[in-house]
Amino acid sequence: MSDDTTDQEYDEYEDDGVDMGAARGMRTDYCGELTPEDEGREVSVCGWVDRRREHGEKLAFIDLRDHTGVVQCVVDEKHDLRSEYVVRITGTIVVRPEGMENAFLDTGGIELRDCEVEILNRAEAPPFPMHSRQDVDETVRLRYRYVDMRRERMQRNLRYRALVQSAVRGAMEDQGFTEIETPLLIASTPEGARDFVVPSRQKPGEFYALPQSPQIFKQLCMVGGMDRYYQIAKCLRDEDLRADRQFEFAQLDAEASFVGQEEVIEFISYAISSATDAVRGVWPEEMPMMSWIDAMEYYGTDKPDTRFDMTLIELTPLFEGTEANVFKTECVKGITVDGGADEVGRNRIDELTEMCKRWGAKGLAWFRVGEDLVLDGGLTKFMTDDEQAGLIHMMGAKQGDLLLLQSGDRHLVRDVLGRLRLEIGKPPIDEGLAFLWVVDFPMFESINDNGDPVAAHHPFTMPHPDDVDYLVRGGGESLLKIRSQAYDLVLNGWELGSGSVRIHDPEIQKSVFAALGFSEEEAEDKFGFLLDAFRYGAPPHAGFAFGIDRLTALLLGEENIREVIAFPKTQSGSDPLTNAPTPIDDRHLTELGLRTLPPAE
Repeated sequence: MSDDTTDQEYDEYEDDGVDMGAARGMRTDYCGELTPEDEGREVSVCGWVDRRREHGEKLAFIDLRDHTGVVQCVVDEKHDLRSEYVVRITGTIVVRPEGMENAFLDTGGIELRDCEVEILNRAEAPPFPMHSRQDVDETVRLRYRYVDMRRERMQRNLRYRALVQSAVRGAMEDQGFTEIETPLLIASTPEGARDFVVPSRQKPGEFYALPQSPQIFKQLCMVGGMDRYYQIAKCLRDEDLRADRQFEFAQLDAEASFVGQEEVIEFISYAISSATDAVRGVWPEEMPMMSWIDAMEYYGTDKPDTRFDMTLIELTPLFEGTEANVFKTECVKGITVDGGADEVGRNRIDELTEMCKRWGAKGLAWFRVGEDLVLDGGLTKFMTDDEQAGLIHMMGAKQGDLLLLQSGDRHLVRDVLGRLRLEIGKPPIDEGLAFLWVVDFPMFESINDNGDPVAAHHPFTMPHPDDVDYLVRGGGESLLKIRSQAYDLVLNGWELGSGSVRIHDPEIQKSVFAALGFSEEEAEDKFGFLLDAFRYGAPPHAGFAFGIDRLTALLLGEENIREVIAFPKTQSGSDPLTNAPTPIDDRHLTELGLRTLPPAE
C-alpha cells in the first residue's frame, strides 16, 4: 500500500485480507450487492445489458447484469444500448418509491439515477434468447457456450461446482490428506474402458496413455510414505457417453495408509457431507450401508435408488411344484405397485411388457388386487388358490394394488424388475437425497470363454479375508464365491464413486494375476513397476474416488453432468465449439510416424 493510505482504508484491507478497491477494477460495486442502505452513494457497475425498456421520451430503463445479479439503471435514451452490450455505468443509488419495488430482484428496492454510460464493447444479437424458458437445442448451446455460460442456470451450476470442489478440498485437508498431482502421460494399463492414447514423437510407434484414473500412482504414493493422498484429478476414458458419462471428467481421488474400509468410508462421507452442506445447507444424516447381494436381490441393481420402496420380493418358494409353466423357473420375483390397479391402465401395462421384452424377458406377468383381495389377471387360471393367497400375503398386497412378476434366470429377473421399478416409481432427480454405501462386492463377475474370471473391479482389490482360500486353492466357478473388500457410494440411483482395500501382499497380488489369466511375464510387463515397489515395503492401504461432476449435478437437481461442466462434449463425443475431433495435418502425422487408414467401407 502507498504511504498516503488512510486509516479507514487500512482497516478495510486488514479486515478483508485484500485491497478491494484494486480488486474490483473498473467497478466500485457488483450489481447484485447494492441495497437501500447504499442510498445516495455514487457507484460504478460493469456488466452486460440484460434488458432495455423505454421510459418516456428521453429515458430508458436498463437492467445491467453481472455474475452477482441485476440492477436497474435509468439512462438517457440517446445511448443506443442493446442486449448483451458490455458497459460501465456510473450513477447515484436511489430508493424506489413505495409500490414501485421489484419483488423478483434482490436489488428491486433501488435503482441507479443520473447515470453516465460508457460502452466498453458492442455485441451482436445472441444466438438464442437469454431468458427463454423453452429448451434451446444443446448443440447450439455448446457451439456458443461462452454465451450460454452467461445465463443464470450455467452461472449457478459452475459457481456451485467450484463450491463443491472447495468444500471437498477443505474436508480432505481437515483429515490430514496431502494434495499430490499425478502424471497425465502414462503407460497403458488394462482398466474398465479403452484408453485415449498419445503418440510419442521421440519414439515413433510407441504411445503414452491418458489416465483412466491415478490408481497405480496413488498406491505408489502410499509405498512412498505419503500416508494420506488426495487430488481432484482429471480422468479420461474412451467409452460411450450418456447422461452421467463424459470422455473427460473430474474425480476426488484419495488413498490412505494403515486404514481399512471403515476408515475410508468415514473419510469420504465427511467430504461428501461437507459438499452437500455447502450447496444444500444440510449436513446429511448417517449414510446407511447395504451388501451388494442385498442390493441386487431387493433392488435389482448395485446402485439402488432408495428414495422409494417398491423392493423386489422373492417368490420362488411359493411356486415350487407349481402347475403354471410360466413360473417353473429358477427364480420368481415381483414388485407391488401401490394403488396401481386403477392408476396403471391396460395400455400402460402393454408398454411395460414391451419394455421387459427389450430388456431380455419373455414378457410380464401382472395381477390386479380387487375386492375381497381377489386377484384379477390372465394367469390366475393356472394358479391354485393357495398360490394366489400366498402371492397376496408375500407381496403385502391390498385392494387396489398392481402386482408385477418376472420369472426365469435369476440375473435376468433381477435386472428386468430393477429397471421396471425405476420406470414406474423413480421420483424426479431433484426430489430428496438418498446416500447409500454398497459393500461386499464380488471379486469376479463372470467366467470368460477361456475359463478365466473377469474382475469386477481393478485387479488390485483385496479379497475378503474369509474368502482367500477360494483364490489360493479354488478355481473355476468357485472363484465367483470370492467377495472383495470393495465399496461403492450411491446417490439417488447414480454411482458416485467406488473404492477398495488394496492388495499390499505381493503373493496375494500374484495369485490374483494368475487367476485372471496373466502369465508371470505378462504381469511383469504390465505392472512390474508396481510389483517392484511392493518389494520395498508397501503398507496396508485403501482408497476411493468419486465423480465431482456427478455429485454436483445431483446436488443441483440436474439430470445430465454436461450441465455442470464448462465445456463438455455432446453425446456423440463431438465439441461443437472447436469442431473437435478434427483431422491432423499430414506433416504432423509424419513427425509422429503415423498414417491414417482410409474410412471403412
